[in-house]
Amino acid sequence: MHERDPADAFCTYAIALEHAKAGRHREALEWFSKSAVADPSAAYTHYHWARSLEALSRDEDAAARAREGLREAMAGGDTHAAAELRTLLDSWGAVA
Repeated sequence: MHERDPADAFCTYAIALEHAKAGRHREALEWFSKSAVADPSAAYTHYHWARSLEALSRDEDAAARAREGLREAMAGGDTHAAAELRTLLDSWGAVA
């Protein structure tokens, strides 16, 4: 699927999630980045990207990515994603 349409945001997001589930967070970061380029407003891409950064102990980067996702969620009116991103930031003691 990805070969047919490398710019497909959902496909790149799904590949990123599979890498993250397998604990391959460095690879996941590359795919989350591709997904965000294809669709910067996809708040859950930012959420899971932040979680992979957290798994790699890149806490500052994780909080920054979660904040970016929160901005995108709020701009897009995605209150559910915004609430999840706020909860994530709160769990880290990070300021939204």
